[in-house]
Amino acid sequence: MRRGLALGEKPLASGENVSSTNGWRGWRITVAPDDPGLFPPHVIVQVKALACELPASRGLPLSRMSVADVAREVRSAGIVANISDKTVWRWLHEDAIRPWQHRCWIFPRDRQFLAKAGQILDLYEGHWKGVPLRDDEFVLSTDEKTSIQARRRPHSTLPPAPNKPMRTEHEYQRLGAWAYLAAWDVRRAKIFGRCEHKTGIVPFGRLMEQVMTQEPYRSARRVFWTMDNGSSHRGQTCIDRITRQWPTVVPVHTPVHASWLNQVEIYFSILQRKALTPNDFQNLEALEDRLNHFAEYYETIAQPFEWRFTRSDLEALMNRIDRARSEDQVLAKAA
Repeated sequence: MRRGLALGEKPLASGENVSSTNGWRGWRITVAPDDPGLFPPHVIVQVKALACELPASRGLPLSRMSVADVAREVRSAGIVANISDKTVWRWLHEDAIRPWQHRCWIFPRDRQFLAKAGQILDLYEGHWKGVPLRDDEFVLSTDEKTSIQARRRPHSTLPPAPNKPMRTEHEYQRLGAWAYLAAWDVRRAKIFGRCEHKTGIVPFGRLMEQVMTQEPYRSARRVFWTMDNGSSHRGQTCIDRITRQWPTVVPVHTPVHASWLNQVEIYFSILQRKALTPNDFQNLEALEDRLNHFAEYYETIAQPFEWRFTRSDLEALMNRIDRARSEDQVLAKAA
């Protein structure tokens, strides 16, 4: 059936009466079963506003709403007498409203977030407190990749073939795990790593000794070590302990919840993707061998990461976060 327009007053699909009060006087709609009909603009606004509410605020036992949930609630609330899911989806799509999606978010809680993060970004650009770094000064990014399991499959992994990808048995036997400690030289694209049975102050000290006892770090004027706030290297106690043993080391902590500033995390993602997936090892020794040999292999092709996020970008990001925080507070009060 096709849509037809005729004179007279007839209820719209929205439940509204066509009259002079709603600006739709003189029209009625003959609607096909699959035709959404015509809806006054304020109905569309109401539907979009409902989709932007948390389900709990409407007493719904849902964590998030699908298109069908929104359409059902619109009808239940009496906003419209009848409406299709397709129509609701089209309206939400116009403003990119997707109540069925969610993402995690952490607002910075460190009052010195900008100062702490800014000095790391300055190091990546080759500066420390406004002074360019010298050739005998180095920047290392360090962290731990914990609990890397060795998983033995009951059937051998099969190589790729025409029209077939590599195939790995789904079931596996756990054979233990390594904690992998690593330090990445930001400007020289060098990686130093070691396997330990667990993380901690002592294993981290062994990584530092592994790096600082070899050139050019042993003779360096200063070596900046950027690190997060994990228990192996947290706070002023860590700084005092490190600088007593290694006077040329300058520990630089990231703000809390800012491990994305640590460039070694990029190396860990490459390691996971290219050397550890799929995970199929006969024993822990084979896993350790893979970790060590991948570091050697990667150094032959590595280039310094092209880090483009600057202090100016950080300041702009913090301004956006402040605005988002203010908006969220307004929404929370309104709810």
